Amino acid sequence: MATKVKSYRDLIVWQKAMDLVVAVYRLTHLFPREEQFGLTAHGRKSVVSIPSNIAEGQARNSTSQFLQHISIAYGSLAETETQLLVALRLAYITRDNLAESWALCVEVGKMLNGLRDSLEESCRSLTTGH
Repeated sequence: MATKVKSYRDLIVWQKAMDLVVAVYRLTHLFPREEQFGLTAHGRKSVVSIPSNIAEGQARNSTSQFLQHISIAYGSLAETETQLLVALRLAYITRDNLAESWALCVEVGKMLNGLRDSLEESCRSLTTGH
């Protein structure tokens, strides 16, 4: 039987999302100064939203609430990926600069999907008694 997670900090997906925050913050230092209140600020806000929503959802002690926050985190991940691609298209960063952040985006996305699937299965088990 699986043990209950005591804290969001125990979730590997939260830990990886925090790594993504650091990577994106470092990457946005390469953006032009005139983007400070545009793409830089927006990218940082969206990436911070990912682990924040994981944490808030887990802390709610409700599977349905957790699923809702995982969905929001996944949306913020898509937003972050889009902003990184905009920066690439504008030549603020290179593909080499993007590699670490992109790999973390992919990893976090897979982990969010796995967590969502697990939570949904848990909900189905509770409603069917299996």
